[in-house]
Amino acid sequence: MIQRRLLFPILAAALAVAPAAFAETAPKAGAKAPAAKTEPVKAESGTYAIDPDHTQVGFVVSHMGFSEFRGRFGDVSGTLQLDAANPAKSSFDIKLPTASVNTPVDKLTTELTAADWLDAKANPEILFKSQKVTVTGPRQAKVTGELTLHGVTKAVTLDARLHGAGVNPLNKKVTVGFDLTGTIKRSEFGVTKYVPLISDEVGLEISAAFEKQN
Repeated sequence: MIQRRLLFPILAAALAVAPAAFAETAPKAGAKAPAAKTEPVKAESGTYAIDPDHTQVGFVVSHMGFSEFRGRFGDVSGTLQLDAANPAKSSFDIKLPTASVNTPVDKLTTELTAADWLDAKANPEILFKSQKVTVTGPRQAKVTGELTLHGVTKAVTLDARLHGAGVNPLNKKVTVGFDLTGTIKRSEFGVTKYVPLISDEVGLEISAAFEKQN
């Protein structure tokens, strides 16, 4: 399993002043977060490293067909070799410690690291390494690579979208951000417990920020 969807909520004040007006202007459920304003620059070629504080890896499974259950991983690391003139020549890798898995249920979080689930002791790292980037639009691409999970390595294709590029106004680092989504079957990686009560299909969502290295 891997985790899916990470949100960067921004909470506003002054609801008591005009609750009706706020209700009219509040974003509807499921609306995308507005893009942050950054200094507009063209994406620059070069070597980038993941910003772990602003990168999230999430997963979602179906719980007995009644609800979607989500979790995530932390301590993400990785690198990006970006060819801005020819994005198809770009490549990247994303690594995360298996033991960093986290869910809203403490008992489940502990269980997921055990031998009959992800077996974090025997398989301490999860790795995705891109092998082919196929550009499908101005900001879209298909990325095929090798995913190593639970000691098994298989080819996986993810949908990639360029989220934004620019200079981070706080640390002044050139930054590019990508959203990656896809689906895997956990049974293909040897994680079969409770299939099909807990869905074999696992939805993946990665929101990755990469900072250019000098």
